[in-house]
Amino acid sequence: MSEMSDTRGASRMSGDAEERHVEVHAVYRHFKGHYYYVEALATDSETLEDMVVYRKLYGDGGLWVRPARMFLSPVDTVKYPDASQKWRFERVEL
Repeated sequence: MSEMSDTRGASRMSGDAEERHVEVHAVYRHFKGHYYYVEALATDSETLEDMVVYRKLYGDGGLWVRPARMFLSPVDTVKYPDASQKWRFERVEL
C-alpha cells in the first residue's frame, strides 16, 4: 500500500479494492462507537510517516495522534468479529 499527502491536506492510502483518504476538519466514527474530529495531518519528524491528529468528541476531549495507515486500516475481524464497520475510522455527517 502507498500513502501520500496531497495539497488539499488529505492523506491517502491505496489498497487492492479502493482508495481511502483522511479529511481534515471532518468527524469520524471509530468502530467501537466513539466520535472524533480530525484536527490536522502531520509528518513524524523521525520517520516522515503521515500522521493524523484528532480530538475525542467525548470525555475530556483529548488530542490524539495515529499513523495515517492505521487510521485508514480495516477492522481486524478476527480480533473483533462483531464489529459493525469495515474500517477502523469511518467519516460521518452530523
